[in-house]
Formats: sequence, C-alpha cells, structure tokens
Amino acid sequence: MPTIDELTFSDLYITPSGHILTHDLKSSHGLMALDNITDFREFHQALHASWKGKSSYSMVYNTYSYRVERVLTMRGIQYTARRMPISIPDIYKLGYIDNLISHLTSMGKATGLLLWAGATSSGKTTAASCVLKSFLDNEGGVAYTIEDPPELPLDGIWQAKNGTLALCSQTEPAMDDWAESLKSALRSHPKYILVGEIRSPEAASELLRASISGHLVLSTIHANNVADALQSLIKYASAADLSEELAATMLGRSLLGVVFQKLVRGQGKIRPEVSFAFANPNKDDGDQLRSCVCDQQFALGTIIEAQMAKLLQGKKLFT
Repeated sequence: MPTIDELTFSDLYITPSGHILTHDLKSSHGLMALDNITDFREFHQALHASWKGKSSYSMVYNTYSYRVERVLTMRGIQYTARRMPISIPDIYKLGYIDNLISHLTSMGKATGLLLWAGATSSGKTTAASCVLKSFLDNEGGVAYTIEDPPELPLDGIWQAKNGTLALCSQTEPAMDDWAESLKSALRSHPKYILVGEIRSPEAASELLRASISGHLVLSTIHANNVADALQSLIKYASAADLSEELAATMLGRSLLGVVFQKLVRGQGKIRPEVSFAFANPNKDDGDQLRSCVCDQQFALGTIIEAQMAKLLQGKKLFT
C-alpha cells in the first residue's frame, strides 16, 4: 500500500467522511478515489494541526509542502491540498513554446507589469515564479514576494549568472492587508515584486503605482481571457482611489504583457493552452497595445493573433 509521498498527484480532496479524491487524468474534469493509503490518518491529522485560523495556509508533510484550503461544508470540514514542487520547475517545462519563454525572460531589465490570468489552479503563480527566478538567475537584484500562502521556494540568496547575487524575501500579507504589505515591500527598494494574487481594490491600486515607479511587478488575476484580465484590473483599481480613466492610463503606461492560460487534461497529460498580448518594453516607442489599454479599447483579437503568429514563426515581437 502506498504512502502519501509515493502517490503522484497535484491536488487531493479530503471529504468530511474521510474519502480522498484526486484528478483522473484520463478525463478532462473527472475525479478518482484513492484507497488504502498507509499514512492517511497521519496526513489528515497534519492538515488539522497546521490550521491556524485562516482558510488558506501552508503545510509541510514529510518530503513535500502543500497549499491547503480548508472549508466548512454541510457535512463538516473538507480539505483541498495542493502539492508544491520541492524546487522551482524548469521554465522550459511549463509547456510554453520556446519563443514565448525567450520573450518573457528577456524582460529582466524592464520596468512595468507582467500579468498572468486564468482560472483557479491554472498554473498562473507557478509560471510567474519561474519567470521571476529567471530574472534573479540572469540579473541578480532584490526581489520581494507577497503570497498567501507562499508556494514555490524562492526565499533566500541566489547566485546570478552575471557574477552578482540576488536576494528574494518571500512574505505573507500581514493581517490580510495586501495593499499595506505592498507598501511595505516598496520600502525595501526591490527591483522585482511578485504579488501572488490581486485580491482587493486597494492592492490593485498600489500595484499600478508600483509598476509605474521603476519596479518590475509580476502578478496574477482571475479572468476568462486577456481582455477580461485588463478590464478587471482597471475596475478593481477604480473601486479604490483611482478613477477608471486614471487606472486605464496607469495600466497602459506600465503594461509589459498579459499571459492567459488554462490547463487542458487528457491522454494522461496536463498541458497549458495560452494566449497573450505584449507591449514593447521600450516605452519610448509607440505601441498599439498600450494605446488600446489607455483608450479602454479591448478588442485585442488582431494583436493576439499577430503576436502568436510571429512567435510561432520564430520572429521577435519587437525590434
């Protein structure tokens, strides 16, 4: 009988009645039951013991770390436990085409906002973390993350390829105040800031301010497509202390790109389907995407299709 560590999975669902389920990779959405796990009782006890009052939290059990979501259902407490990688995945194993990876990793010296969009559990934070790690590897510098809970092991000192060092401080938002935590991060003068998820209007407003003030900000947002991500961020920020027009202008000025992704399951594999829209990192040049965002014109299909075609042909997006 297997132990938890010996099982291969991304998410476990533990019901109030003690059943344990995971995704059945033979289908797009179906689940399968896992039985006769030798240390299930110990794992279940660890889920309970690690809870400190917040619905989302981290837990270490034997070899792996887990991101846990605890909810009260009609029948009792249910847990969702996502197994986190022991190390940051190789960026070339994300499932992106190589030219998309090359463009993303080329922006380590830029300033502005890189945004990942998609549904829950679509790999947004993993992708953003991999790109941040590539920046630290290539450029060095100071990075600060705000995550609830932290997912991938970014914290610490890294040796950069240019002979310098990188320092990444991985943090959780104090008292669930994302905006104040972002303000605190800025006081450390980081080059890179990773905000695990845009969860409040105040955080969206502060994120836009950070992205136009000399930082490279990476973040994620729940959205259905590229255009929806941009519109959602503008509406979020304008629900705080910015007008919709000012939020759109700030986003247009700062935007480096948006990657929308969804995970597709089938034939025993999970792979991302992506669409994207990028702005020219050289902000002195005119850019169609920036103009569209500033004017709140979100019919972006032509831009998205043209950029995808360029990368598939092995061409650079910008010269």
